[in-house]
Amino acid sequence: MTTYIGLLRGLNVGGANMVAMSDLREMIAGLGFSDVKTLLQSGNVVFRGAAKAPAKVESQLETALEKRLGRKIDFHVRTAAEWLAIVEANPFRAEAKQDPGHLLVSCYKAPIDPASVKALEAAIIGRERLHADGRHLYMVFPDGIGNSKAATLVDKKLQARGTARNWNTALKLAALAGA
Repeated sequence: MTTYIGLLRGLNVGGANMVAMSDLREMIAGLGFSDVKTLLQSGNVVFRGAAKAPAKVESQLETALEKRLGRKIDFHVRTAAEWLAIVEANPFRAEAKQDPGHLLVSCYKAPIDPASVKALEAAIIGRERLHADGRHLYMVFPDGIGNSKAATLVDKKLQARGTARNWNTALKLAALAGA
């Protein structure tokens, strides 16, 4: 059995794409996964199932979410081992200790294009810093995410749709997954 971490993009944010976590857990369990647990109300789920490529699990969950709950939302799935590697690869260790709420890790379905990362870096005029690593982007917002102009540029400059979690949530998901 493999432990998976699933992140939904834009779930229960600003009154859009509303899904009860109990419905999400029930849907995932109905697909044959076990030990389904959610964290917060923003679409973080940990579950166990037969070993499959995470991309296949993403597709399975996206199809079920649209069919059963009427929501077309991106799932980003990582195994517990992949999530542990994300945590261990964090290039902003000091910021993670000092201000974990202003450090985000974003997950993408495919590796981020290096040229797009450079374009994003060039567009940043504030104190934000970033580091791309394959399908993951780490970004520090020392003045807050809500005040950041860079936060609004990420999807546009990277030309990709990811989903971000702050470092507190990343660590809670790792603990929940036993990573």
